[in-house]
Amino acid sequence: MYQDHHIPALKIGNLEIRLPIIQGGMGVRVSGAGLAAAVANAGCAGVIASAGLGLFEDLRASASKRLGEEVLRSEIRKAKQLTDGVIGVNIMVALSNYEQLVRVAVEEGADMIVSGAGLPLALPGYVGGGSTKLVPIVSSARTFQIICRRWQNHFHRLPDAVVVEGARAGGHLGYALESLADDSAPTLEQLVTEVVAVANSFSPVIPVIAAGGIFDGQDIAHFLRSGASGVQMATRFVCTDECDVHDNFKQAYLDARPEDITLIESPVGLPGRVINNAFVESIKRGETKPFLCKSQCLRGCDPRKAPYCIAEVLAKAAMGKLDESFAFAGSNAYRCNEIIPVKALVAKLIAELALAMVDEHTCTPAKVA
Repeated sequence: MYQDHHIPALKIGNLEIRLPIIQGGMGVRVSGAGLAAAVANAGCAGVIASAGLGLFEDLRASASKRLGEEVLRSEIRKAKQLTDGVIGVNIMVALSNYEQLVRVAVEEGADMIVSGAGLPLALPGYVGGGSTKLVPIVSSARTFQIICRRWQNHFHRLPDAVVVEGARAGGHLGYALESLADDSAPTLEQLVTEVVAVANSFSPVIPVIAAGGIFDGQDIAHFLRSGASGVQMATRFVCTDECDVHDNFKQAYLDARPEDITLIESPVGLPGRVINNAFVESIKRGETKPFLCKSQCLRGCDPRKAPYCIAEVLAKAAMGKLDESFAFAGSNAYRCNEIIPVKALVAKLIAELALAMVDEHTCTPAKVA
């Protein structure tokens, strides 16, 4: 349906994604089997977010973690029943059951594991000899070099691809809050150029996927021209029929204005980009939301000091309870103005991309109605 000789496939080893788009993993419970399968059926790579699965179905910490692993297993199986396309899993290094989730993803035949929120230095040691591709998320060329060096020295392998995530992404961000607030963080263009230079030093070359603030086909074309092999997009897939999140969450995107996209300091020690609301205003004023930790789900979280439970807040957001929570969102979330099927969104992105690539040698920017 989307065949166009101007559109390159994204090749990660022997894995070929027909269109150079990976749907970003969005937790808690925003990108599940439904969204991932729809994206995969559209010719891109769909990604299930593993964070927060099963946390609130059982109050016992150990049972909650095991349940999360089984829910992930179920989500992967469900997605694979709905598509024969590419299905990946996003697994955050910061999760306390990181290793177990990785093993579940490999056992269930996930095509790739995308891993950030910390350095996935030990990741290859958990996957055995499976065919699952390993794709770390980095925010600098230096971080990428550290991962490559560790993987080479300890596991005799390199990443199959790398996602370089810039400061305009949604959710938790790998930058200092001050650099985000004053726009001193490196641009995604700078980061892609630097990471591509490192990736190209290896043989075979490691594919680089650009992420953070990418919204339309012209953005995709721009980063493909900059040396990236593909892009990762998350925010854009929220406002689709198949996104697994509650309609209230999607409506927050539709209602957002540019000034509503704001930064917070998350309890887990990372800045986060969210859509402003009364709850956000309250935590910015320093108000606390007492909670009983039901599961030590994040390694870096100290429940005794945290002003609120980030996992509980995100779970409530996914359930549409935005008076008690907030929606993570990328810097361009305010540009979302309709809820459409994934198939229609991908068709629009690819039409824009094709036109931008046809016009890349002209001086006039490509425009799509």
